[in-house]
Amino acid sequence: MEKMFKKRTLAYLADYFVVTAILWIFAQILAIIIIPFSLFFVYNFFIYLLPVFILFYFVLLEKKKGTTIGKDILDLKVVSEDGENISYREAIIRNLSKLYWIPIIFDLIIGKYYGESDERILGRWSKTMVVEKEVIQEDDDKK
Repeated sequence: MEKMFKKRTLAYLADYFVVTAILWIFAQILAIIIIPFSLFFVYNFFIYLLPVFILFYFVLLEKKKGTTIGKDILDLKVVSEDGENISYREAIIRNLSKLYWIPIIFDLIIGKYYGESDERILGRWSKTMVVEKEVIQEDDDKK
């Protein structure tokens, strides 16, 4: 389980850098418009844009591909309890704690100390889990 926790942490950090890079590029492109016209108030909306983009990133990728860029690099995948792809509802529930990056710490602590597995509490509530891709492929080969 310790190996899986390390892989999930590294995947999360990779996703953090991907989201940050995308938003930085967006801010730089936006600056081309904002600076000449002194429209600096637009940056006040970034506080609202950030959680929407983070939720969009995680939900869309986990629903469509079953993985995010960070999880894909580390051969991890999100599946429902029955091993199928997750729904939008499940993806939204499991990713709510990632809105501002910090709440996920509490999600991890609560999940680790109040349950049988190391799954985050929102992962349990959404009835989803993160597994290694090779485990899924081995199960498919047996069928």
